[in-house]
Amino acid sequence: MIIALDPLLRNRIRDSSSAQAMENVNAYHGSPPQSPLPPADGDPPAGLTPEEYESLQSTIDAHHRYHLSTGQCSSLITQRIRAPAATVWSVVRRFDRPQIYKHFIRSCAIMEGGEVRIGSLREVRVISGLPASTSTERLDILDEEQRVTGFTIIGGEHRLTNYRSVTSVTEFGESDRESGGGLWTVVLESYIVDVPEGNTEDDTRLFADTVVRLNLQKLATVTESMAAAAAVSEKGK
Repeated sequence: MIIALDPLLRNRIRDSSSAQAMENVNAYHGSPPQSPLPPADGDPPAGLTPEEYESLQSTIDAHHRYHLSTGQCSSLITQRIRAPAATVWSVVRRFDRPQIYKHFIRSCAIMEGGEVRIGSLREVRVISGLPASTSTERLDILDEEQRVTGFTIIGGEHRLTNYRSVTSVTEFGESDRESGGGLWTVVLESYIVDVPEGNTEDDTRLFADTVVRLNLQKLATVTESMAAAAAVSEKGK
């Protein structure tokens, strides 16, 4: 079974993402273009300025580099958001509510209930059209100070075996907008995953990159709207 999306889901993606993302999805029916390879040591990831990379290098080295075994692939996706890091983190940290910004999740429930903490498990149900129906995921990291979170897929009905992901949230710029500076947040999301039988590394990376990129684009839309609403409310006081 080759990783692919059905036509109905591609229509949903067309309504909620960029033309480039749509081209990536359609590419599965021809020769897939190469998704950007993860950066080698010392190389800046695509989408970061040299200044951003310099500031983020320690975070990338600590959380976003992987030792690949045969039959695995990884990638690192970047998203710049015009919102405070605290606002972005308030959404990203919600292990119990990934559907706030992740397109293809129908529902999510914390297994055995209780407080979300390291080691907590969630049962995710995926919308039809993806090569998956459920996913059991374990919270590995929730660093409130550094704003880093991560999870591993440990079960479910899907083809992303040994999928592990880490997301970091970092603020840049001046918090005092009247000074003429401006403020933005850079979100990095990386993953490592086994390449399914019958797929190539390029197939797997292109599929996963497209889904991650769509999610991060929605995260930007959601949190920028939250930040704008908060700014209006503050001015009204």
